[in-house]
Amino acid sequence: MGSSLKSANFLIERRLKDAARGDDRACYELGMVYSTGASGVVLDLIEAHKWFNLAAVSGNIAAQECRAQIAEDMTAREISVAQRAARDWMQLTQRRAA
Repeated sequence: MGSSLKSANFLIERRLKDAARGDDRACYELGMVYSTGASGVVLDLIEAHKWFNLAAVSGNIAAQECRAQIAEDMTAREISVAQRAARDWMQLTQRRAA
């Protein structure tokens, strides 16, 4: 495994932990990584939409704008899948917090 892939995995793991604690900035950063393919991560608009959606729900204005932008390049089905994934994430993290 190359060092850039290791650092990308580390970045994502750290952001996931922060996101699980409700950090909207971490959700936004995950959305940016998946929407741009940064840090060696495969570009994934569904995953990006999910993270932008989670950040947007917390009031992150930049995430709301990014979510709207990438939605223009997605099908209705892809958006539906992303929204379901966001709901699943929220239910999972709320269960953990309870």
